[in-house]
Amino acid sequence: MYKVALNFADGKTLFCAVPPNGILLDAALKCGIKIPLDCREGVCATCQGRCESGSYTQDYVDEEALSEQDLAERKVLSCQTRVLSDAAFYFDFDSTLCSNEGTTEVTSTVAEVTQVSDSTAIIRVTIAADQPDLNFLPGQYARLKVPGTDHSRSYSFACAPGNRSLEFLVRLLPSGVMTDYVRERCKVGDTIKMEAPLGAFYLRHIDRPVVMVAGGTGLSAFLGMLDQLAEKGGSGYPIHLFYGVRTERDLCELERIEAYKAKISAFEFTPVLSDAGKQWQGLTGFIPAHLSQYETADTPFDIYMCGPPPMVESIKHWHTHNALTSARIFFEKFTESNS
Repeated sequence: MYKVALNFADGKTLFCAVPPNGILLDAALKCGIKIPLDCREGVCATCQGRCESGSYTQDYVDEEALSEQDLAERKVLSCQTRVLSDAAFYFDFDSTLCSNEGTTEVTSTVAEVTQVSDSTAIIRVTIAADQPDLNFLPGQYARLKVPGTDHSRSYSFACAPGNRSLEFLVRLLPSGVMTDYVRERCKVGDTIKMEAPLGAFYLRHIDRPVVMVAGGTGLSAFLGMLDQLAEKGGSGYPIHLFYGVRTERDLCELERIEAYKAKISAFEFTPVLSDAGKQWQGLTGFIPAHLSQYETADTPFDIYMCGPPPMVESIKHWHTHNALTSARIFFEKFTESNS
């Protein structure tokens, strides 16, 4: 059976199992995911979606339902789509139309907590044995309930899916609900409840070079993506990660990132410091100033961004200012909690 993710416009993701060469719509309905439909004959396009990763074929598609351009953009009709691998599909309507909430609540236990930079800690948790598996796509996030409080905080998965051990990068503030817990009370064996998967930021089908831009703990989402790419040996296209933080002491997981170079073909890594010390030999300032090589790129590329709103907006402005119409943008713009 193949694992298929169905992503919706409201940021919810539902999962279903599809047998090899099975019809996507039939498998979704069997799992209780009621994708809107009408004719089921490849004519009306009511069940239209888009394949964002994975392999598939289509039995019949009427030219009035999907144009040649639509097909080139990997748009599909669910009723005619046969799934040939693990895959992800996107639908431009809310998951509520499918009568399914799309998230799972699970209980986990803390396996390790480590401060990895002046401003960042990693929490590693293990899903409890009596809990269901947690499905998610690299780049998505979970909402963690802070133990001993009524508060929850959202964190991107810093790992690839597929096992019951999970990692999250946590920004350490001078004071805050999660910060205080991590610094003062967090210990191995603590129970942490979470809701996931959430978010519409995830790695799509790679058919061109990819530029990843991480700001602070926004790195977490890219660690999950890169873990998955490392498992597959790369994508066949160049992957360039830019990682922006304030000072050198804020950088984290550098050994892990460097290790990707041996596992992911054509992987490049560039850290950028906005407040560098005199000993720093790398790039300084803000990331848009170091993207000139992409301003005149002959090959279309994709940009993935995850970080604070000012960083995301600066990259979007750079994209617009340079009229990079062939460069697709995907982003997660988070507001870092002050409490």
